[in-house]
Amino acid sequence: MSSLSSRTKGRIYIILTALLWGLAGVCVKSIPWSPFCIMAARCAISMAVVAIGRRSLRLRVNRRTLFGAVAESLTGILYMSAIKLTTAATAIVLQYTAPVLVFLFTVIAKKKKPRLSQTLITLLVFGGCALSFADDLAPGNLLGNILGLLSGVTFAAQIIAFSDEKADAGSGMILSNLLSFLVCVPFFFFDQNLDFSGKTIFWVLVLGVFQYGLANLFFSRGCPLLEETETSLLLTVEPIFNPIPVWLVTGEMPGLLALAGFATVIAGVTAHTVLGKNNTGKTDSNEK
Repeated sequence: MSSLSSRTKGRIYIILTALLWGLAGVCVKSIPWSPFCIMAARCAISMAVVAIGRRSLRLRVNRRTLFGAVAESLTGILYMSAIKLTTAATAIVLQYTAPVLVFLFTVIAKKKKPRLSQTLITLLVFGGCALSFADDLAPGNLLGNILGLLSGVTFAAQIIAFSDEKADAGSGMILSNLLSFLVCVPFFFFDQNLDFSGKTIFWVLVLGVFQYGLANLFFSRGCPLLEETETSLLLTVEPIFNPIPVWLVTGEMPGLLALAGFATVIAGVTAHTVLGKNNTGKTDSNEK
């Protein structure tokens, strides 16, 4: 990718991240453990993958990096719990209230004047999330929906933190894995659903190596190359892809409102990609 512009590289990394993150639903649904035990195993494997990919365990830690690491750790724990309590598709779409929050941050805190297209696309994505939330409000699923929304708040904080040029996203990823592992590993002593069959180990490895390890490497490389708003919107490829492997493996299907929400999110991402290319094409062609 040496001949590509930095922005194009960033977009490729972030889209690859979104596709790999989209495997979370099928992995978590296929592992009978509690979300905390799943999180501990995922982080242990991911730490090894990220360390190998970075070729160094040296960490550059400052307040922004630490804040991003804590936000990412919370995002993972909340999201894993949400998947167990509601459909994987609904959990991931609700997490994507993040683009709205990132957009508001750039407008209010950074005082950036948004383009009309950015405003409309962000509202479109938010509308898709709202439809998915309303899809099933049964008591058990309601708790899962709330946790999904909270993971959207922490996900937005993660994107904002790691998009800052003073943050080291790679170090943040390792710190996040370490924090999550330390918090979650004690639950292995209390989980009555532990199972170490070949099927379970397979999905644990997919989760740790691909869904989180490689995805974290791509995210840490792509995030600094793009603005926060573009990163958050491109990552909405994840909820588009997430329900497909879940449906193929487990047969789990979201409701009609959730499907309408997915379609709305897809429309928002497509519009962002087309308009973003038209608005930045000249800039990209000159970047090295």
